[in-house]
Amino acid sequence: MSQIYYLIRSRADGRYLVAHPRVTSTSSAENGYLLMFREDFDALSYLNTHGADVANQFAVESVAESQIGSLLQRWGFFGVGIVQDPLLPRVEFLTNF
Repeated sequence: MSQIYYLIRSRADGRYLVAHPRVTSTSSAENGYLLMFREDFDALSYLNTHGADVANQFAVESVAESQIGSLLQRWGFFGVGIVQDPLLPRVEFLTNF
Protein backbone atom coordinates (compact mmCIF):
# COMPACT_ATOMS: atom_id res chain seq x y z
CA MET A 1 0.00 0.00 0.00
CA SER A 2 1.36 3.38 -1.02
CA GLN A 3 1.52 6.47 1.19
CA ILE A 4 -0.82 9.25 0.09
CA TYR A 5 0.34 12.87 0.23
CA TYR A 6 -1.70 16.02 -0.15
CA LEU A 7 -0.66 18.99 -2.26
CA ILE A 8 -2.04 22.50 -2.58
CA ARG A 9 -2.78 23.61 -6.12
CA SER A 10 -3.97 26.90 -7.58
CA ARG A 11 -7.45 26.81 -9.08
CA ALA A 12 -6.48 29.66 -11.43
CA ASP A 13 -3.40 28.29 -13.18
CA GLY A 14 -2.89 24.75 -11.84
CA ARG A 15 0.48 25.49 -10.24
CA TYR A 16 1.46 23.74 -7.04
CA LEU A 17 2.36 25.54 -3.82
CA VAL A 18 6.14 25.50 -3.43
CA ALA A 19 8.70 26.73 -0.93
CA HIS A 20 11.90 28.59 -1.70
CA PRO A 21 14.04 28.17 1.42
CA ARG A 22 17.19 30.16 1.90
CA VAL A 23 20.02 28.35 0.19
CA THR A 24 23.78 28.51 0.50
CA SER A 25 25.90 29.84 -2.34
CA THR A 26 26.74 26.27 -3.37
CA SER A 27 23.16 25.12 -3.85
CA SER A 28 20.19 26.22 -5.86
CA ALA A 29 16.43 25.94 -5.50
CA GLU A 30 15.36 27.75 -8.67
CA ASN A 31 12.13 25.82 -9.12
CA GLY A 32 11.49 25.38 -5.42
CA TYR A 33 10.42 22.48 -3.28
CA LEU A 34 6.97 21.00 -3.71
CA LEU A 35 5.09 21.34 -0.41
CA MET A 36 3.46 18.08 0.68
CA PHE A 37 1.23 17.22 3.61
CA ARG A 38 0.59 13.82 5.20
CA GLU A 39 -3.09 14.57 5.85
CA ASP A 40 -5.67 16.58 3.93
CA PHE A 41 -6.68 18.46 7.08
CA ASP A 42 -3.03 19.55 7.55
CA ALA A 43 -3.07 21.11 4.08
CA LEU A 44 -6.35 22.87 4.87
CA SER A 45 -4.98 24.08 8.22
CA TYR A 46 -1.92 25.47 6.46
CA LEU A 47 -4.10 27.33 3.96
CA ASN A 48 -6.43 28.72 6.60
CA THR A 49 -3.57 29.79 8.89
CA HIS A 50 -1.18 31.31 6.37
CA GLY A 51 -3.46 32.33 3.52
CA ALA A 52 -6.99 32.70 4.83
CA ASP A 53 -7.69 35.64 2.50
CA VAL A 54 -6.81 33.57 -0.61
CA ALA A 55 -7.66 30.03 0.57
CA ASN A 56 -10.65 29.80 -1.77
CA GLN A 57 -8.27 30.18 -4.73
CA PHE A 58 -6.59 26.85 -3.93
CA ALA A 59 -7.59 23.20 -3.81
CA VAL A 60 -6.12 20.24 -1.95
CA GLU A 61 -5.15 17.36 -4.23
CA SER A 62 -4.08 13.84 -3.24
CA VAL A 63 -1.20 12.01 -4.87
CA ALA A 64 0.29 8.56 -4.27
CA GLU A 65 3.90 8.34 -3.16
CA SER A 66 4.69 6.35 -6.32
CA GLN A 67 3.70 9.38 -8.45
CA ILE A 68 5.91 11.94 -6.68
CA GLY A 69 9.08 11.22 -8.68
CA SER A 70 7.43 11.78 -12.05
CA LEU A 71 5.63 14.88 -10.76
CA LEU A 72 8.95 16.38 -9.57
CA GLN A 73 10.55 15.65 -12.92
CA ARG A 74 7.64 16.94 -15.01
CA TRP A 75 7.39 20.26 -13.13
CA GLY A 76 11.15 20.63 -12.57
CA PHE A 77 11.03 20.88 -8.77
CA PHE A 78 14.29 20.75 -6.83
CA GLY A 79 12.80 18.42 -4.21
CA VAL A 80 9.98 18.16 -1.71
CA GLY A 81 9.14 19.92 1.50
CA ILE A 82 7.13 17.67 3.80
CA VAL A 83 5.21 19.87 6.21
CA GLN A 84 5.57 18.41 9.71
CA ASP A 85 3.56 21.13 11.48
CA PRO A 86 1.24 23.30 9.37
CA LEU A 87 0.69 25.94 12.05
CA LEU A 88 4.33 26.93 12.71
CA PRO A 89 5.12 25.83 9.85
CA ARG A 90 7.88 23.27 10.28
CA VAL A 91 9.04 21.72 7.00
CA GLU A 92 11.50 18.90 6.25
CA PHE A 93 13.21 19.53 2.88
CA LEU A 94 14.39 16.56 0.80
CA THR A 95 16.14 16.55 -2.55
CA ASN A 96 15.97 12.77 -3.00
CA PHE A 97 12.50 11.38 -2.56
